[in-house]
Amino acid sequence: MYSPPISPDEASPTLAQRCDLRQRPAGRPIGRQRWNQLLFAHWTVDPGAVQATLPRGLYVDTFAGAAYLGIVPFAMERVRPAWLPPLPGLSWFLELNVRTYVHDAAGRSGVWFYSLDCNQALAVAIARRFFHLPYCHARMAATVREGVIHYDCQRRVEAAPPCRFAWTPGTTAAPAAPGSLDFFLVERYLLFAADPLGRLYSGRVHHAPYRVSAPEVAEFSVDPARLAGFRLNGEPVSVLAAQPVDVSIFPLVRLQRSSL
Repeated sequence: MYSPPISPDEASPTLAQRCDLRQRPAGRPIGRQRWNQLLFAHWTVDPGAVQATLPRGLYVDTFAGAAYLGIVPFAMERVRPAWLPPLPGLSWFLELNVRTYVHDAAGRSGVWFYSLDCNQALAVAIARRFFHLPYCHARMAATVREGVIHYDCQRRVEAAPPCRFAWTPGTTAAPAAPGSLDFFLVERYLLFAADPLGRLYSGRVHHAPYRVSAPEVAEFSVDPARLAGFRLNGEPVSVLAAQPVDVSIFPLVRLQRSSL
């Protein structure tokens, strides 16, 4: 559903608002997990093209006038409800998401997911049912050979292309500087989701700031973005690797219509 753009002066997030979202939310988390072997590959895209895909109440978030589309493969580890220990065979799996960046009318910046491929069928079912996220079951594998992470993904639908990534994380990692493009792309602690009736929700996560580095990328695929309806040209304009983070997951909150 198309959502008309609004003036950046009305609701565009300030740097202070972006930094505030890094603080731990009030209340108790409902889940815990670790994110590992993270690669963030980003391309610039037309803000109007992104805006046309968003539900009412969300607005494209831009940096220096550009919108960004990200392809993010990584490993999910120790995934479990906050009150339970990790379970062998269930708590370790892979995920690859296609995402962009948005904000609401209050200026809260976050992530909008176009797809999330995952090789754990139970996680796919739970995320689709209870978090209203567009998860897809996929065949996936990740191995490390001589310091290079090799990551494969093929969605379990007819004629889905195999997607391959290979990268070597950089040797020097540090938090992204507030106000930088790196900060804009990776420091995201809020997601937005919509249920089948079009009702919007937001959900917070909390973790230590990412420590990012410049990886050497030997192989990447744009097919996950193509499956989401975007045609990406050329190499990514930003590629970052991140060290593992331990993550607390907080409940979804339905957005009231007055805030849309």
